[in-house]
Parts: sequence; C-alpha cells; structure tokens
Amino acid sequence: MSIWKSILSFRGWGTSTRTPGQQIGAPAGGRLTARAVTPDTAMQISTVFACVRLLAETVAGLPLEFFEVQAGGALKQVFDHPLLHLLTKKPNRYQTNVEFFETLMYQYALHGNSYHRIDRTPGGEVISLMPYMSPQVAVDLDNVGNVTYVYSSGRDRTIIAKENMWHNMLFSNGVMGLSPLEYARNSMGVQISAEDRVNKIANNNFKQSGVLMIDKVLKGPQREAIRANFSDLVEGGDDALKILEAGATYAPISMNPRDVQFLETRRFQTEDIARFFNVPSVLINDTSASTVWGSGIEQIINGFYKLGLRPYVERIEAGITNWLLKPEDRRKIIPVFDFDQLLRGDESKRYTAYKTAIASGVKTINECRKKEGLIDYPGGDILRIQQQVVPLGSTKGENQ
Repeated sequence: MSIWKSILSFRGWGTSTRTPGQQIGAPAGGRLTARAVTPDTAMQISTVFACVRLLAETVAGLPLEFFEVQAGGALKQVFDHPLLHLLTKKPNRYQTNVEFFETLMYQYALHGNSYHRIDRTPGGEVISLMPYMSPQVAVDLDNVGNVTYVYSSGRDRTIIAKENMWHNMLFSNGVMGLSPLEYARNSMGVQISAEDRVNKIANNNFKQSGVLMIDKVLKGPQREAIRANFSDLVEGGDDALKILEAGATYAPISMNPRDVQFLETRRFQTEDIARFFNVPSVLINDTSASTVWGSGIEQIINGFYKLGLRPYVERIEAGITNWLLKPEDRRKIIPVFDFDQLLRGDESKRYTAYKTAIASGVKTINECRKKEGLIDYPGGDILRIQQQVVPLGSTKGENQ
C-alpha cells in the first residue's frame, strides 16, 4: 500500500469523496486563514452568533405535530404517539424539548452535523435521545460502506453503530455533512483579524505608531532619552501636551480604522458570513443595504422560510421518520413542524383567509378557531359552503 493510500484510509479526503476511513466535513487540504478559527472564536463574531441563534431558536420554537395517514390519503392529527410525547416534552433527562432542538440546530448549523445517541426499549420504542457535541464525534466509513461513530470523552472512546445514532447532516457525500464553520473559516479569520486590529488600537487610546523625525544626528543616550520622553505619543493613556523641539516632527506610519475601511470590511464580512448560513443579513439586524426579497417583514420571513429554514426542517422530519419511528409506523405516521405561527399574517389577512376557507368548504369554523387559540363552538365542526352561485339556466331572468 502506498503512503498516500495509507493516509487516505485513515482519514477521509474531505466531503467531496467517499474514501473509506474517518470522514471530515472540511475542504480537502484545509485553508490558510488570517487567524485561527475555532467554534469558540467563531461564536464571538456577532454575525455567526446571530445566524446560529436565529436558526436554533426559530426551529426550537416550532410546534412538532404527528399525522396519521387514513384511508384515501386523508391525514388525521395524532396526539398520543410515544415518540411525539418524547420529542415535545422531555427528550432526555437533561433537557426540555426547546433546549433539545436548540442544541440540535446549534450543532447542525455551525458544524453541518448533529448527533444524538438513541436509547430504545427491547420492543424498539425510543425512550431517550442524548446529544453529543459534533467535535467529539468521528464518522468512520469501512470498505463495504458501513458507517460507525466514535464518541470521544477525555481518554474514553465509545463506538456506536449506525442504528443507534440519529445523525442529521447538511448536503454532503451522504456520510458526513459539510461544515459551515470549516468552509467559512477564511471569511471568519478576516473578521477576527479586523476586530483584533481595532481592539489593539483602542487599547492604545487610538494612538497610531509612527516616527519622530529630527534634523540632526543623535548619539545613543540622546535617542533613548527622546524615545522615553515621547513614547506616549504612540502608546499609553497620557494625553498631556507635548512640545517637539529643534525642528522635530511626528509622522504616523500605521493605518487607522478609517484608512483600512474597517466599517466597509465589517459590512462585507457580515454579508459574506451570513451567506454560509443561508440567512439574509437583514434578519440579523444588518441595515446597511436593502433586501431584494421585498421591503415588508412578511416577504422577508416567507423567503427565509422557503430558502433558509425549510431545508433544515425537512431533513429533521425525514430523520425522525427513518431513524426514530418504528418500521411499522414509517408508512402511516408523518412528522411535521408547524410553520403557521411563524408565517401567519396580520389579523385582517388571517380573518379574510378564514372566511374564504369556511365559505368554500375547505375548513370548519372550529378548525379556524383553533388557529386563533379559541375553544370549539357547538356545531362548528360541520363543513359549510355558500349557495349564492347557481347555474345560468336557473336564473329568474332566463326562466321567464
């Protein structure tokens, strides 16, 4: 076996291949960055924190519902399924359902992969979903295509079979999701470097380094004395008036934030990093430019739902179906995240839509009342339809 084949068999060559061995969600060969980027340093960038938080809190706030497929294809909402109770009440002994999905989306959005160990009863019922942090999990692919997971905690290593791990991944080679953190590392490094430069200037009372020019040759002791006397021109907090004698002048040699166009750099990096998370920058309080999705918040949220949130949620719904439901339930139970609360319009638009749905026989009165959090009304479960539209031949004018 050649040395390169030996190396590749130990570590998968990026997510663009299906090389057996340990898989990675980063670009092959890595990328040079202006500064080292880790999950902790990345989350100190306001854009990264805001994007991950928006995705995590939005998905965690969506109601999860189960529907059962009836004869003829009709869907009936199910309230008493054990897995639904687990996912909407207490998925494990540490977390509430909101905390659970926030953790899932934090790992998912930042690392491109989220992992949960599945604990089942002897009958196959899921009784616990324990989250594992993505950097502590290695994904291994063997020569025949079997996937196993290795969880590291200190010096301990635990091997977990595919059927005992709920693995959500972004688009990928089918084994390991692409990591936004890894692929955005260069953009994040530029942002961190820019912040570091401004912090350094701020800690120096916004004084720039420079040179003190004197029109004569100085001896060693004179240079040291002048350097000591005038060092606070470029460092420290002493803002006292300094007098430059004998034709001495001071010239700055470093660039200030305005010279390096720091604000423009921050704006560009905000938009650039937000693109990696598929989040419109206007939703993370970036008001430097208008959005092409429309000026109203409704249009912006609808666009974010269709292009940003929906792909994440559909993968989670598919994961629940394929990895958490028992085989006999997979054909008849459909998990759905309810986006109605997120996408609902103002009161006037909602009531107009309800009126149309009731008058056309699409929804009952009680179904519309439930959307508003109101109790059922007696007789409100009957479908109704307006009878004002009649065939032309039955009109009074034509019968005469």
